[in-house]
Amino acid sequence: MSALPEGCISEIVSWTSPKDACRACVVSPKFRKAAESDVVWVRFLPSDYESIIARSSDSLNFSSKKELYLYLSENPILIDDSKKRFFLDKLSGKKCYLLPARELTIESGDILWYWKWVSLPPPESRFPEVAELNSVALFDISGKMSTSMLSPKTNYAAYLVYKLTKEAFGFDRPPLRASVGTTGGGGVYERTVGLDLPAVQQGQQDQVVLPQQQQHTSRPKEREDGWLEIELGQFFNGGGEDDELQFGLKEVKSFSVKSGLIVAGIEIMPTRD
Repeated sequence: MSALPEGCISEIVSWTSPKDACRACVVSPKFRKAAESDVVWVRFLPSDYESIIARSSDSLNFSSKKELYLYLSENPILIDDSKKRFFLDKLSGKKCYLLPARELTIESGDILWYWKWVSLPPPESRFPEVAELNSVALFDISGKMSTSMLSPKTNYAAYLVYKLTKEAFGFDRPPLRASVGTTGGGGVYERTVGLDLPAVQQGQQDQVVLPQQQQHTSRPKEREDGWLEIELGQFFNGGGEDDELQFGLKEVKSFSVKSGLIVAGIEIMPTRD
């Protein structure tokens, strides 16, 4: 294969994956040059990447498509007047979004007695404001977006990105109900979730011990950026139709008081299975 012209090698590598292209770079200097060419990496970028970048106020200037790909996979950019954060899944190049709390529908979110909007310094928060829960008995957060914004033929998941204050309570008994689905008849994925961490995290002194009967389908995980995330559900985006994706998290039956939740937003990205 090393006898093939460099352009031919680039064309072959472009039909693999970003991970395979990086592996090809170690084969030989010829393979490295071919695997790092724009012919390869422009195919890994979304077909509409230029129009997406045009919706950002960030100035992106890169000497190669590989540099642009790596930047977008490691540095989410603000688009649509800072109403969304866009980034690429590093392994697949699939499109990902983080919708801020301001773009979600929060029950009583505009009533200061129940919720307040606060600013956190970067890099703690990537958006101007986050929603902090004072106290509510009816908990309901939902959002929506067009599936045409997402990569086709891809399994996606929706994640709530949040934090809990030291005084937080009311998020495990009873558990919350999460749902994700599309309006195009693809069904609705539902599950129960508990937002409290189930065990001691490294460096913490307090331990949260939950009885076995309180274990739920979905539990939170700590992110590298210091926030927590919990999967709300999964869905398959076929890409054949422009459907509306709807997702939410609620507990409105028990009238149990909840407090101490800080919501950054909801992230849509490929499943990690």
